[in-house]
This record gives sequence, C-alpha cells and structure tokens, in this order.
Amino acid sequence: MNRRHVSALLSVALLLVGSASAHAAECLPTARQAWIRLPPSPAMPMMAGFLRIDNACAKAAEITGADSLAFSEVSLHESRQVDGVNKMRELETLPIAAGKSVEFKPGGLHLMLYKPYAPVKEGDKPVITLKLKDGRSLPVTFEVRKAAP
Repeated sequence: MNRRHVSALLSVALLLVGSASAHAAECLPTARQAWIRLPPSPAMPMMAGFLRIDNACAKAAEITGADSLAFSEVSLHESRQVDGVNKMRELETLPIAAGKSVEFKPGGLHLMLYKPYAPVKEGDKPVITLKLKDGRSLPVTFEVRKAAP
C-alpha cells in the first residue's frame, strides 16, 4: 500500500471515530424517581409506571414509545378530567422542551405496563426503555412499590 492510500484510510478512520464520539457525546434526557405501583392482585394483567424525565439538553426531546423485557407491552398514557369525568388516552408522542421536565404521576401522565412475563413483587427492578424520536433510547430502572415514594 502506498503512502497516499494509508493517508486516505487514516482520514476515513478519524472521521468515523469523530462521528461516533460526537453521537455518544450528544445530550440525552435523564430519568429519576422511577417506580411501578404494585397491583392489588398478582393476577392483574396491567400496572402503571411513574417517573420524572429531565431534559437539560439544548434541544427538545420527544418520546415516541417504550418497551421492556419484563412486560409484553408498554405504552404512554395520560389521564385527565374532562367535564367532571376522568378519561385516559394513549399518547403517540410526548415532547419534552429543552431545559424542562415532565413528571409521570398518578392521575396524570403514566406508563401502562401490560401482561408481565413473570409475577411482579415489591422490590423488583424491571428496566423499561424509552424510545426517542431521533432513534436513541433511554433505559430506565424502575422499582416496584406498594405506594408512591
């Protein structure tokens, strides 16, 4: 291989390494206070998950879904009162503005967790991965509790 080929290969390698490290250095929202309410009966096929997501990034983020190896399905939901009646609806996406936070809490935003693959007990720590519109993901460890922390 001549000197020109070696130089070209090194240039390409540096571009690839620089691109990978730039992607890795991109700001990612953070999650905290993640918990799942223990259902009143182990036979319950669904549960609710709650957490706080902080977006300290300079750009807005958008959650487009979630999944978990612990549950057959995970979806974003919102409960709100409409004409004096509590209504729940599934959300397609959840935007989080730059520098803002979103709180998933009972009676508001929450994750619906369907059909756990194994019985869930207090103290379990399943991981739920939030999917972002830009293709990245945010794995979050939740703690199963009887009541809100």
